[in-house]
Formats: sequence, structure tokens, C-alpha cells
Amino acid sequence: MLSGTVMFGWIQYCGEAKVCPLFCVQAESMTCNSTAGERLNPVCNCCFAPEGGCTIYLSNGGKLQCA
Repeated sequence: MLSGTVMFGWIQYCGEAKVCPLFCVQAESMTCNSTAGERLNPVCNCCFAPEGGCTIYLSNGGKLQCA
């Protein structure tokens, strides 16, 4: 019975996992609303950015607005 309970908890956890694409944009830095505009080291793409409105600044001068 115990192993069934552990297995059920594991399946429930996996159902809530976030699946992110495995590509990285060429980025210089990023900012997030939660850090009051402080320049941060960039993440690979918006999927890895913390929630709360981040912007990734690309090395070609463009930017990605993360929801």
C-alpha cells in the first residue's frame, strides 16, 4: 500500500511540471518586473524566465517580452 501512495504522489507531481523547449536565444541580459528593472544574467528562453513580466534583451538589439 505504501508503494502505491508514493507512486501516486510522483504521478501527481509530474502532471504539474512545466515543459520548456530546448533552445537558447542569443541574449545579453534580461530584466524582470520583480527585480525593479535590475539587469540580470539572461535565461535560455522565456520558458525559463521567472513569472512576472520579464524582458530578454537579444545580442542583435531586439528583445523578447515574456508573459
